[in-house]
This record gives sequence, C-alpha cells and structure tokens, in this order.
Amino acid sequence: MSLIVETDYGTPASRSEKSVSLTIDGISVQVPEGTSIMRAAMEMGTAIPKLCATDMLDAFGSCRLCLVEVEGRNGTPASCTTPVMEGMVVHTQTERLKTIRKGVMELYISDHPLDCLTCAANGDCELQDMAGAVGLRDVRYGYEGENHVFAKADGVANDHWMPKDQSNPYFTYEPSKCIVCNRCVRACEEVQGTFALTISGRGFDSRVSAGMNENFLESECVSCGAVSRPARPRR
Repeated sequence: MSLIVETDYGTPASRSEKSVSLTIDGISVQVPEGTSIMRAAMEMGTAIPKLCATDMLDAFGSCRLCLVEVEGRNGTPASCTTPVMEGMVVHTQTERLKTIRKGVMELYISDHPLDCLTCAANGDCELQDMAGAVGLRDVRYGYEGENHVFAKADGVANDHWMPKDQSNPYFTYEPSKCIVCNRCVRACEEVQGTFALTISGRGFDSRVSAGMNENFLESECVSCGAVSRPARPRR
C-alpha cells in the first residue's frame, strides 16, 4: 500500500472571496486576495525553496531562502510573507535568485555538522533536500559545524556546545542540527496554545528552550505532537 503524499503550500490558504490576477514566471495566475506569493506559485506547480514555511502555520520569513523578484520593486522580498497584488509580475527562478539562495544555504550548511552518512535523518532531511534544490554541492567556509562539537580541532573546549536532549520519549532535540527556523516554537503557540517553547540566546548560542535550564520532559511541554508535525512538513 502506498502512502498519499500531501502538498505543503508553504502558507495557509486565504479565505478572501475576492480574486487577484498576477503573473508568475510568465504564467498568468488567479488566486484569492491575501494569498502569499509562495502559495500562489505552489498552486500553479512552481515550488519555491523554503525552510521555515509550512501551510500549517502563519508565515514567519526567517530562513530567507524563498526570496523572489517583483517587477517594479527593489530588493528580493520573501515570498512567504509577501501577499499577491493585482497585476503583480513575479520571477522565482532567475540567476540572481539562484545565486542568493545558494549563498544562504551555504551559510546554513557551514554551521551544520556534516555527518549525513551516519545521521538518522539521512534521506529524509529537509535541509539536505533544500541544499540539493538550490544546487549546493560544496561549502567554501569549511567550518563543518565546529561551533556545535564538544571540542574544536585543537582540543579547546567549545562554549557553544550543547548536549542532545533525549528526555522526552516522543522526540529528540539535537542543538547541533537545529537551524532555529522557529517552526516548533510557532506550532506550540499557534496550534497548541501552550507557549512552552521559546528561542533563547543569540547568534551561535541561539537554541530552542523549554524552560529555565529544564529538559523537555521537565518543562511545560505536554507532548501534544504539534511540534513534530510542522518540523517534518509534507512535500
């Protein structure tokens, strides 16, 4: 028996009854007013790379991988947080965007342990999938997640290192693999309404926190499952 693969449109559907017409990559599209560019593109079959977006949660715009170009506008807005407008002309696959996305992904990978072959998520990893989607094959920076290993190559203790939290029987939190996309925190707030999780620290010390020096089992987390669903989104 084969599983039914659902499509993740990146952002929730708009409930507006008013339609808006726009052009995405040369194709005319008509979607409800308030729809994000990301969802409009996905509905016409064009997938825009993403790491923080899922249609189960409100748009957040933190990963910066879903950037697009809009004619008449400066910069490259995030497609998940940018609503469509009448007559808008959007480009999602230009050479400029490919270069930017590849650079963004390269920065993510440079601070990520390169242990894919022994990682339990190998073959079912969205970070791995997105690296392939943007064409990333090599990382120039070469840090290989050294900010998250117990000791650096010279043997000096690493202040950024944090142990894996396996206290909860339903999931494991491994700080070295976390890219701080906020999905789990947002799911805890928007879906469950528990507000048990938050992001603490800054920079390399940023991490998902379940309380004041508590592990996940000791925290206010009720193991509802809302966190794990958006953390492993549909295709």
